[in-house]
Amino acid sequence: MAFIVPYQWLAAVAACSWRDFLFKKLILISAVLISAVIASAFLFQKQIGMALFERAIESRVGTDNVAGLEDGLHVGLCGTGSPLPNPDRAGPCNVVIAGKQMYVVDIGEGGARNLNLMAIPAPEIDGLLLTHFHSDHVDGIGPLMLFHWTQGASKAPLPVHGPTGVEAIVDGFNAAYATDNTYRTAHHGEKIAPSTGGGAEARPFEMTGEMAVILEKDGLKITAFKVDHDPVVPAVGYRFDYKERSACISGDTAKSANLERVCEGAELLVHEALASHMVKQMTAGLEKRGMDNVAIITKDIMDYHATPTEAAESAQAAGAKQLVLSHLVPPIPSSYFYPAFLADAPDKFDGKITVGEDGMLFSLPAGKTNIEQTQLK
Repeated sequence: MAFIVPYQWLAAVAACSWRDFLFKKLILISAVLISAVIASAFLFQKQIGMALFERAIESRVGTDNVAGLEDGLHVGLCGTGSPLPNPDRAGPCNVVIAGKQMYVVDIGEGGARNLNLMAIPAPEIDGLLLTHFHSDHVDGIGPLMLFHWTQGASKAPLPVHGPTGVEAIVDGFNAAYATDNTYRTAHHGEKIAPSTGGGAEARPFEMTGEMAVILEKDGLKITAFKVDHDPVVPAVGYRFDYKERSACISGDTAKSANLERVCEGAELLVHEALASHMVKQMTAGLEKRGMDNVAIITKDIMDYHATPTEAAESAQAAGAKQLVLSHLVPPIPSSYFYPAFLADAPDKFDGKITVGEDGMLFSLPAGKTNIEQTQLK
């Protein structure tokens, strides 16, 4: 008996074969096109590279992200890292913009580079505020001095404010850069690199009490306050008040009752954070590999830094609206690790907690109550 295939089956097989044929053709055409694009990218690499470079110059060179900011208080993170190596984070660096005034708080390695990447013009910086003189908070002074001077033909050195002792830091950097300064002026001339504008000028202040107002100008008040970073003395944080908006930057500190008092009512608190539960694991790993010297250092650093939980408790005590964690220890490889880094910090603070990243900007517009967050890098 002959096997008869129904017409519908034959039609289905034919349609399937035709679809397979089209699908294979499409794959073949796509592969040819992709290969052609890749080949062209290499064949015309010089031309394509120049075109992309020119486009980047057109879109980025001369950009000023400060000019378009709404009047108010703005806090940018130009460095959220620590002395421990982290390719994604510069050393401690913050920039505070209040109306037409701009101050950088600490300048760790890579901080000046990030200010450029964030399109924040270095010549417009009114001064650098140092919280203390640990090397990782000052080792970016040299590039900042250079950018402040040469990018805008500044005729006066960069003002550097800090507790008594800042004179020695500034003198050291001025000595290190003195020869380079003469080269710049000789090469570019007085109009571009005025001989009076290189380097920095120390502006020390005394901390006789727990706090001191160090500047009041055009509606901006900057208050320095003592923090707990023994044996590092002096060590301070800074509070900024402008048009009824306020922010605090902790500097390096263990949990500080004085910070909680002085920063009471501040809406934004940028606080350093060391995750001790993670650092303990690092220490154990170092000891296991016989790196006892480094292991002792990782043990020691835990007694003069605050954990994320302690920072959250301080933000709660001060009545802050938002807590931003910065100067992060240990290095955090990606945002996936943030919950582990925070531990139980979210349980200790009613407001929003943000793990800081280089390039973040927090804006507190005058006459409003909100805090806006954007990314400049």
